[in-house]
Amino acid sequence: MANAKAWFEAARLRTLPLSVSGILVGSFYAFSQGMVNWSIFGFAMLTTLGLQVLSNFANDYGDGVKGTDNENRVGPQRAIQSGAITIKAMKKGIIVTSLLTLGAAIALIYLSFGKENLVYSLLFFFLGLAAIAAAIKYTVGKSAYGYKGLGDLFVFIFFGLVSVLGCYFLFSKELDTLILLPAISIGLLSVAVLNLNNMRDQVSDAMSGKNTLVVKLGPQRAKTYHYFIILTALFLTLLFAILYNFKPLQYLFLLAYIPFLLHIKTVSKNTIPKELDPELKKVALGTFFLSVLLSIVLQF
Repeated sequence: MANAKAWFEAARLRTLPLSVSGILVGSFYAFSQGMVNWSIFGFAMLTTLGLQVLSNFANDYGDGVKGTDNENRVGPQRAIQSGAITIKAMKKGIIVTSLLTLGAAIALIYLSFGKENLVYSLLFFFLGLAAIAAAIKYTVGKSAYGYKGLGDLFVFIFFGLVSVLGCYFLFSKELDTLILLPAISIGLLSVAVLNLNNMRDQVSDAMSGKNTLVVKLGPQRAKTYHYFIILTALFLTLLFAILYNFKPLQYLFLLAYIPFLLHIKTVSKNTIPKELDPELKKVALGTFFLSVLLSIVLQF
């Protein structure tokens, strides 16, 4: 039981709502156009959850092996750092999770494209492989991109563009330029979570040689960047609603803006990085809340 608890903690279940936000928006946008397929939706969710858990295991492994997770780390203690899971066991966990996630992705591709669209199937298969590689390479290996300040870019691409646009394409088999706006918004809000995490860990990351974008920017410019990505995301979501010709009742999704505005106020007053830790959950759940409300009002 103790070992099972360690794996659940290493999976960091609190990060899962954020990971499915893009899937919700992409799927329910398709649903609003009459393209309802619960099998595609279900396997898209499974694939995304698998990628998030894989990413969490890989981050635990990569930062643990490199010594980034040490006594200077501000956030919750990781599994390898605490000794709850060995390096060898975590490596096996990464392999198993990768295979399960790839299996879910293959099933999703087949459900969406069948045998008729070989080109699309191959495209999404390689996209799935790229997503798995990105989940692992954030902190694992000598060329880990998270240590070079590229984490924000990859989070934006996979949590925003690929998640929303890719999911919608699985239903529609075509692109829709309008959905690019919420795709960018979800991507930016996901980046905000990472940026907040890096703002909290700036000192320990710098000492460990983890050159995140926050380390490169410095605390004040990192805050300005944080305000920019959140406010841009909120603006683009509102622009989407206007261009989509939302009815008055559909603007209920604006309720989700309140936590973000309060969050910005909190960050602006913050002077102690470790006190930003509770804000991570608020931004992640805020993004999930926004995606849920947006998905609901799209059905009106």
